Amino acid sequence: MANKKVSWGVLGAARIATSKVIPAMQKGEFSEISGLASRTLSKAQEAAGNLGIPKAYGSYEELLADPDIDAVYNPLPNHLHVPLSIQAAEAGKHVLCEKPVALSAEEAQQLIEARDRFGVNITEAFMVRHHPQWLKARELVNSGQIGDLRVINWFVSYFNEDPSNIRNKPEWGGGSLMDIGVYPIVTSRFITGQEPLRVVGLLERHPEWGIDCVTSALLDFPSVQATFTCATQVFGYQRAQLFGTKGRIEIEIPCNAPSDTACKMFLENDPDPHGKSVEVQAFPVTDQYTLQGDAFSRSVLEKDFSLAGPPIEDAVCNMKIVDAIFESAKSGAWVGLD
Repeated sequence: MANKKVSWGVLGAARIATSKVIPAMQKGEFSEISGLASRTLSKAQEAAGNLGIPKAYGSYEELLADPDIDAVYNPLPNHLHVPLSIQAAEAGKHVLCEKPVALSAEEAQQLIEARDRFGVNITEAFMVRHHPQWLKARELVNSGQIGDLRVINWFVSYFNEDPSNIRNKPEWGGGSLMDIGVYPIVTSRFITGQEPLRVVGLLERHPEWGIDCVTSALLDFPSVQATFTCATQVFGYQRAQLFGTKGRIEIEIPCNAPSDTACKMFLENDPDPHGKSVEVQAFPVTDQYTLQGDAFSRSVLEKDFSLAGPPIEDAVCNMKIVDAIFESAKSGAWVGLD
């Protein structure tokens, strides 16, 4: 595997791709961004030129037909995740698809069928699962450092008042739950290793756009209660806390951990109301998108899809919870999960 890299193609010039994921993957040991496609060639050429990408394509189909592309990163709007990922699989390309992987669990199920039919890897891009701070948090919980984990609490928000932004278009899978509420869902499952038995949700919809701009939920796991609030019309802030019988863990920047400064985690085992006993753990500067890209590339090079992270079935589980929260908010009742 020495000196070998996976040749990547990128579908579209989404901001997350051009500002974060592509530059991060270009620093990877096993990843090489070889091409970028857009609906117009001029846009693709501009983005590719700015990022030093050698090939530009005037359509997604043209990129998918290129035999030199091994894997595809799909950062397109949410409603295009499943159809374009399936097209990529049909073309024999491995797929790293941005979250949320689909608009519903039923739609996400199609990706399992595509993976099995075409023999490629399809993975949902949750970069947080690769960051050392979340790996350490899971290690501390599993080792009993905070006793028995009982409560997980998340808050994550930003303020976006642009009606043309894709996150504010319900028909494209916009809204706070689909965009940032999926982080508390996936990390709660990641930390506990469990699936919730039932959920209850409450949401506020934007009066003009129809997207959920504030959503809160309670996930009832077998041994843990996980709560979160996510919002796209609120002052920007984020924090995650894990409470056990003997201590707590606080993650300062749980979602978009910066790639240029160290992240901090706080561990407390003494209930001092002034926080004097809090132990601060700093993590070296790292880019979780680089780690994510290289993990996927290794899964291709070594023909071991598990190296990329949980299989696409995990994404279906995430979407079942999202579906249930929407259903609960509509009915005003708890919704059970299989």
